[in-house]
Amino acid sequence: MFKRHLFLIAVISFLTDTAFGQNDKSNDFSIVKANETAAIFIDPKADKLVVWAVNELVSDVEEITGKKLSIVTADKISQNGIYIGQASSSLFQSKNIQKELAGQWEKFYIKKENQNLIIAGSDVRGTVYAIFETAERLGVSPWKWWADVNPIARKELVLQLPSKGITEKPSVQYRGIFLNDEDWGLQPWAAKTFEPETGDIGPKTYEKIFQLLLRLKANTIWPAMHPCTKGFFTINGNKEMAEKYHMIIGSSHAEPMLRNNVDEWKKDFGDYNYFTNSNQVNKYWQDRLDEIKAANNEVVMTLGMRGVHDSKMEGAKNTEESKIMVDKIIGVQREMLSNTFKKPLNEIPQVFVPYKEVLELYDNGLKVPDDVTLVWPDDNYGYIRRLSDENEQKRSGGGGVYYHLSYWGRPHDYLWLSTAQPGLIWSEMSKAYQNGAKKMWIVNVGDIKPGEYNMEFFMDLAWNINSIPFDGINKNLEKWISREFTPIIASKLSPVIAEYYRLAFIRKPEYMGWSQTEPTTQIKPSNFTKEEIEERIKAYEDLVKKADDLSSLIPDERKDAWFQLVVYPVKAAANMNFKFLYWNLEATANDEVQKQKYHKQASEAYEKIKELTAFYNTKMSGGKWNQMMSMHPRNLPVFDSVAKNTKTYEANKTNSAIVIQANQFTASKSIENYKWQSINGLGFSNNAMTLFPLNHNYFKKDKPAVSYEFEVSEMGDYEAEVHFLPTHSNNFDQEAVIRINGKESKPFLINTKDRDTTWKENVLRNSAVVKVPFSVTAAKKQNITVLVNQTEIVLDYISIKRKL
Repeated sequence: MFKRHLFLIAVISFLTDTAFGQNDKSNDFSIVKANETAAIFIDPKADKLVVWAVNELVSDVEEITGKKLSIVTADKISQNGIYIGQASSSLFQSKNIQKELAGQWEKFYIKKENQNLIIAGSDVRGTVYAIFETAERLGVSPWKWWADVNPIARKELVLQLPSKGITEKPSVQYRGIFLNDEDWGLQPWAAKTFEPETGDIGPKTYEKIFQLLLRLKANTIWPAMHPCTKGFFTINGNKEMAEKYHMIIGSSHAEPMLRNNVDEWKKDFGDYNYFTNSNQVNKYWQDRLDEIKAANNEVVMTLGMRGVHDSKMEGAKNTEESKIMVDKIIGVQREMLSNTFKKPLNEIPQVFVPYKEVLELYDNGLKVPDDVTLVWPDDNYGYIRRLSDENEQKRSGGGGVYYHLSYWGRPHDYLWLSTAQPGLIWSEMSKAYQNGAKKMWIVNVGDIKPGEYNMEFFMDLAWNINSIPFDGINKNLEKWISREFTPIIASKLSPVIAEYYRLAFIRKPEYMGWSQTEPTTQIKPSNFTKEEIEERIKAYEDLVKKADDLSSLIPDERKDAWFQLVVYPVKAAANMNFKFLYWNLEATANDEVQKQKYHKQASEAYEKIKELTAFYNTKMSGGKWNQMMSMHPRNLPVFDSVAKNTKTYEANKTNSAIVIQANQFTASKSIENYKWQSINGLGFSNNAMTLFPLNHNYFKKDKPAVSYEFEVSEMGDYEAEVHFLPTHSNNFDQEAVIRINGKESKPFLINTKDRDTTWKENVLRNSAVVKVPFSVTAAKKQNITVLVNQTEIVLDYISIKRKL
């Protein structure tokens, strides 16, 4: 009872202070009092989606308070209450609202005026976002359904607003998700648990997805498209559901003209080859355009052509032939669009995604029409491959990003747990925005679960690029924890989750077998030293203990949310590490008794993952998420139990190092307006350094530098390892010079141009390493300085080791 009392006090405190800052009480609007509820007034001509969202707000309030708000139609403001609608509604005669919202894209306005609460949007989606912004400020999680963040009962409900109210509009126009690699979670869950009548990801599932996206202020969907899933447009009700929820339909880099080739291109069509079968391909594309024209969907068209799935375009003998043909294809596609929709081309949203080999075509001179949005992909591992240069930023079509939080492919999948470090998402997407990527942001979320926080973090930045400052990433996590669970644990749990991400940044759970895919290789001992193994085991043991210690403070209504959002990812990652780390120790132990102990611990860790996963699927939330969580995506060797080690291997030698974190500098040198700044929650150090502002700039003569001091106990030969994040530049020309005790090294090229062995190693360890030998000849403070030739280079840490 005492803990429950503390919780309720903390919730009230959170709602009044923590979540959105201190407020002037005169701006409070009481929605539910002990014996009184506010009425909601809407235009009788309100769009159906606005009516739905209003009813969702009513349901949210009722779930919290037990009181149901009344909904009344009205054509003007006549009595006190909550007035909700589009700015064009007859409800709103205020010139201020018209001035703020008229002609805007998805902008909204929430303000207390006289004794009324005004919730208005510039258009339908803007109005819906305003409604859900209100709900969230009342403590309702966007994940109330998708992560079972059930409401906590309260007798009264008060909305607190800043004195000027809230006026918001999106930083990025098209913001959405790509459902991908859904074979191991979303598809089997939809087909067998949630929507067996369809036996696939159908309209019932998409309805829940679209509802989530609207609560997250997103507007675009790239539907699931793997061979296990039927094409979005082939399942009755899907496109109608998208229309109902005003969701914009797009498609991936492999699916031009909204066609799911894996499912929709039939064998009797012939080869999917534009060189030999262009008439059939054109008909195939035109048929989809005719279907869209007959419907009423908002769409964004992906142009170009690749293979049937994620492969090169068929038929071309070389890069030049591919480039010439893609240029021709884009021209044909745009003619189709113009003829079908009878609009100027610049009024038909179109994107071009230079993914993998298509980027090579673009770099070799492929001309993309000016009004087409260039959507730049990352390298599949969170590092954006290219961004718009100064000339490309002037294009009327603008720029965008396609980003991965989940991936299937070389050098290794990461489909199981969501472990993208929030600081990396912030760094890469903020950099992209400052370099003109403001038109479209699409994030590959795999199965949605278990990537809830990362997905919301990405969408928060897409909606408002300034909502999370460079030094506020951990604060954002703390605020999220307060909303999802209880403010009581926020300050204690946020370091646990931040450390979960940091440890995964060093090595993702899926990579702990030191194996690769395509072709698939078997597991092998890690590169960690015995000391590093023991430190990592201890770190994960601490996370598990801290999570267990906090469990008793979680209210009963949020226990299922607690398991799926915290317990499963933390404990599953910990036990994957235990499995391999103890297996590694077993391989290096000489004593047979000790070997058996380590093997038992490794085996127990595997069994624990099985138990956790079984609970997730069959017990948690009463079986609601059965089939959603797989502990062995693609059945890769890393997910198997480890066999007993019969051989004894030599342990990796421990060579004690002096480690200097990037933010522990003694001096820094700025150039022009560019200054060194650490990013909170990024890198091994959680404080990696880069140059601000983040827009691209070269330094041809004088170079920015950051300096460090260290001491060694012995004279002799040493080696400095300077660790950068494996970021990219348009011209593969990021360089660093390392100056040690006044002696400069040669320029080191940080980038890898192709997907070669070095690149694979770099993305698996999240580090590009520069090694510089040097000698210490005097007992004094040593100095190391890092100089860089351009912005967007990220320095993580420096390691000084004695040469063995």
